[in-house]
Amino acid sequence: MSARRSVLAGALAVAALAAFGAAPAGAHPLGNFSTNQLVELRFDERAASVHYVLDQAEIPTFQQVKRLDADGDGTLAGSERAALERELIADATSGLELTVDGRPVGLGKAREVELSFPPGQAGLDLTRLEASFAAAIPAGAARVEVANEAFDGRVGWRAIRPLPGEGTAVVSSVPAEDPTDGLRAYPDELLESPLDQRSASFEVSPGAGTVSAPDGISGGEPTADRAGDGFASTLASGDTHGLLILVLLATAFGWGALHALSPGHGKAMVAGYLAGSRATPRHAFALGATVTATHTASVFALGAITLAASEFIVPERLYPWLGVVSGLMVVAVGLAVMRSRFRRWRAARAGAGPGHEHDPGHHHHHHDHDGHGHHHHAHDGHHHHHGDAPIRMRELFGLGVSGGLVPCPSALVVLIAAISQHRIALGMALILAFSVGLAAVVSGVGLLTLYGRRLLGRLQVERRVFGGRLTGALPALSAILIVAVGLLITSRAIPELG
Repeated sequence: MSARRSVLAGALAVAALAAFGAAPAGAHPLGNFSTNQLVELRFDERAASVHYVLDQAEIPTFQQVKRLDADGDGTLAGSERAALERELIADATSGLELTVDGRPVGLGKAREVELSFPPGQAGLDLTRLEASFAAAIPAGAARVEVANEAFDGRVGWRAIRPLPGEGTAVVSSVPAEDPTDGLRAYPDELLESPLDQRSASFEVSPGAGTVSAPDGISGGEPTADRAGDGFASTLASGDTHGLLILVLLATAFGWGALHALSPGHGKAMVAGYLAGSRATPRHAFALGATVTATHTASVFALGAITLAASEFIVPERLYPWLGVVSGLMVVAVGLAVMRSRFRRWRAARAGAGPGHEHDPGHHHHHHDHDGHGHHHHAHDGHHHHHGDAPIRMRELFGLGVSGGLVPCPSALVVLIAAISQHRIALGMALILAFSVGLAAVVSGVGLLTLYGRRLLGRLQVERRVFGGRLTGALPALSAILIVAVGLLITSRAIPELG
């Protein structure tokens, strides 16, 4: 492949990576914060039975253990376990409402209650509760409705499904299939958009134990890894020492880099900003350092809220707000960049300057080729184009903060697990390594953008293809890209605020 084609391929790769990174980072709604519920109903001739299943992820389980663990041994047993069971049953029954032909019907006492703590990620436990309730149905009842508002405010999977009964034919408003195997494994394609069924209705008539229901959803293969991120598994082992710590740090760095390659964390903004400005490699590294510091600080701050203020602030509800703040910061930076670059363009059109500013160390020279004059400029050995805008550190800082403001949920799980295992120093080191890996990709995108543009400039590919018009428009186009990405992040976060 010729050098020119190689450069063009590299530029297209950078553009594709930037476009792929335009979407905000997902917070894994079925991740380590989730509280998931399944309500199963069976209608017999004169009675209805309700089977309730609760599946709580690592962080809400940790919060409950911390609150109820009177002896401080890190587990719930005896009276502590009984207290949690009573609390969960009370929360479930207070949110469940059953009506028959428009009249409320009370649920009986919970029976067949099973409370367990299956193993989760990073050595933390999950919470699983199963309980059954009975409700009397008057003879000749025709319509039964159920609503579930238990654990309102918690994110997670909510489903209601009918089961075949004895002597009845049921027509259901919700599907009868359960793609989660009783909340044990979740469809991989629905982890970021979980089912949210809060109510259902059933037409009940005499019959042969049949259920007529709409088709169920299809979300791909089920997975037990609801977080979709292996970083939390780095603390799942027991004692760590010696070279194993270095292996864990390298693993955390790798997971951070992989996480950064997923949508989000400012890759498109970095490419857009640096492509239209007078940037150097140190600016790309400065962006990476800002992302590292911000992401690490955000994990520690959310961890403090989880430990100390979870009764007043639901941690998972902070993620949409952080997304909105991040998006608005990007919009503000983009508008500031657009404003400054418009001023430079207007000044150049008015003849107020040569179209760029001269920094200390700037020099230029003029020479002729075949009677045509060419003017070149250099700053500390680096060439730039006339339309390039100067780097403003406050804009650079704002982009770096927005890229690291929304913490990875798995990083928070690692912090919580480190605290529960009394390995806080190791947990903090793993989170820092994870953040450095994330920032390395962000800086790498910046470096690819800078060097790719320089190579294209040296080969004059853009001038030959577009006649030099694209270079002059690049600062304005990059500012528009930053604003567009910020609006996209904000628009995707706002619906999650409710």
